[in-house]
Amino acid sequence: MRPTILRRLVRRVAPTVAGVLALLTAQPVSAVAAPAAPAAASLVQVTGFGSNPGNLQMFAYTPDGLAAGAPLVVALHGCTQSAGAYYSNSGWPKYADLWGFDVVFPQTTSANNALSCFGWFDQNESTRGKGEAASVVQMVEYAKKTYGSDGRRVYVTGLSAGGGMTADLLAAYPDVFAGGSVASGLPAQCATTQAAASGCQSGPQKLSPAQWGDKVRASYPGWTGPWPRVAIWQGTADYTVQPANATALRDQWTDVWGIGQTPSSTTSLPGSTTRSVYADAAGKPAVETYSVAGMGHGLPVSPGSGTEQCGATAAYFLNTVCSAYHTGLFWGLDEDGPGGEQGLPAPTGLKVGGVTDTGASLAWDAVVGAASYAVYRDGAKVATTPSTSYTDSGLTPGTTYRWTVAAAGASGTAGTASAAVTATTSGGTAPARCFTASNYAHVTAGRAHTSGGHAYANGSEQDMGLYNVFVTHTLRESPAGHFVIADSGCQA
Repeated sequence: MRPTILRRLVRRVAPTVAGVLALLTAQPVSAVAAPAAPAAASLVQVTGFGSNPGNLQMFAYTPDGLAAGAPLVVALHGCTQSAGAYYSNSGWPKYADLWGFDVVFPQTTSANNALSCFGWFDQNESTRGKGEAASVVQMVEYAKKTYGSDGRRVYVTGLSAGGGMTADLLAAYPDVFAGGSVASGLPAQCATTQAAASGCQSGPQKLSPAQWGDKVRASYPGWTGPWPRVAIWQGTADYTVQPANATALRDQWTDVWGIGQTPSSTTSLPGSTTRSVYADAAGKPAVETYSVAGMGHGLPVSPGSGTEQCGATAAYFLNTVCSAYHTGLFWGLDEDGPGGEQGLPAPTGLKVGGVTDTGASLAWDAVVGAASYAVYRDGAKVATTPSTSYTDSGLTPGTTYRWTVAAAGASGTAGTASAAVTATTSGGTAPARCFTASNYAHVTAGRAHTSGGHAYANGSEQDMGLYNVFVTHTLRESPAGHFVIADSGCQA
């Protein structure tokens, strides 16, 4: 046994993780020596990708015939899992084929950690230039040189311990990763010692968004952006990594983006999933949370042959919704697939014309090569039109809205969004709205916030009780952003 591995075995033991991920059977892989790239569409082990200070193994999937300049996705497994298991069950190879991108599957082993967990809780492994984090970045550099991966479009995703490492990588290397996706994971630098790891899982520190954001900013001092765009996946019945971690992740990355913790829009997806979008100043989603009602600890998958279906069910691969598909859309990977439109510039001259109590007229300058235009209201797509104008209707009186527009080519794939414009509809005070949900769901949707283990209604600051999925309240919103408890009856 090499001395370096022996030292790591002495230094590192398994973190105390309740309900740790079960070991999954990896598909057979073959080893190749660098710098040769995989020659067939299968999972292939790559050796000699760098000095490898974190003692990781590299596996890669490159679709047949994929040209240079494609995006790259790095996918990190959970504890006791393997690269082969993640390749077989996560769904990422399907969209690599469909949309055209490379996938790297890093793998850690029991030589690093008795449960094969990535060291998200160890600053010798999770910080810039050190250990496993540095090894992952060396894999990215290898892929850029060997496969021709586009360094501007590198993304990282991970489950559980892999999710914790994903958040750490995004914080330590915002110059490497354009986006990330954390599934059942932890905020960046939530724990910096093994002893603190289980405490993060059961409930992270009660920090303000600015304090969580400071952990990211301290991971690469002096970096001012651009920041990665981050998706956060969490089951409401996860008792291994508690849902409070998803809230802390949202607070952390919205603070880094400077956009606040109230969602721009909320929509429903398959599998009892609620997506909340937090848009940047230009109206483009910067952070998205995906709350899967009733799901435990694991990665959401949805086996099937449909475009929106992916993956295979296994231990901790849970049949709810295809997280790889929705994450890929969030990152814009579908825009780079065969036939996708690339390079269409953002429309200019967007302005708001006549505003009524329920509508607003938009107009913008034409883009050469555009077949249509996608119109977004508060970060959510509301229309596609072939013209350079659109009247948005069905709006709420006395409410402020934000719009952006993006040009689309013949395939219908939208390009870069325009600068945002805002306007407020005329009329009186918007009617009240009522919401009945658990305290956890209220916080996730931006109707409440947490402090000291309790949930508090935004605006009124009323104490709603313990922050969990078991306490339920009805909240009445009026005016916008101000919520009061209305359990005895809510007049909308």
